[in-house]
Amino acid sequence: MAKITGLGGIFYVVKDPKATREWYKEKLGIDGDYGPQLNWSEETGDKPYSLISHFDNNDYLKPSSENFMINLRVDDLNGFVELLKSREVEVLDSVDEGYGKFAWIMDPNGVKIELWEQVEAPE
Repeated sequence: MAKITGLGGIFYVVKDPKATREWYKEKLGIDGDYGPQLNWSEETGDKPYSLISHFDNNDYLKPSSENFMINLRVDDLNGFVELLKSREVEVLDSVDEGYGKFAWIMDPNGVKIELWEQVEAPE
């Protein structure tokens, strides 16, 4: 049976693709042949999944003026936040929701990035 098997990428227009790619490489540590590239999850078991979530307003995406956000999974949110700070990336906020830890940053184009450490599988 034909089916969707995963998320293939996120595509958006920026003023300076080369500078954006370099920011993702230097600040987040991801790069590849065609731009920032990663496996959607290196985790195993019942934890890994990708989510397509729909909102009726963009309050959750603020302070970005864009109508989308990028969510990246991390294995150690606290450690990654410290790494970002050492790379002079402003962390907007962070929260521990019990099922997962979250932090938010902005890329150089004003796109909000949510960093997510899943602590346990959702019920």
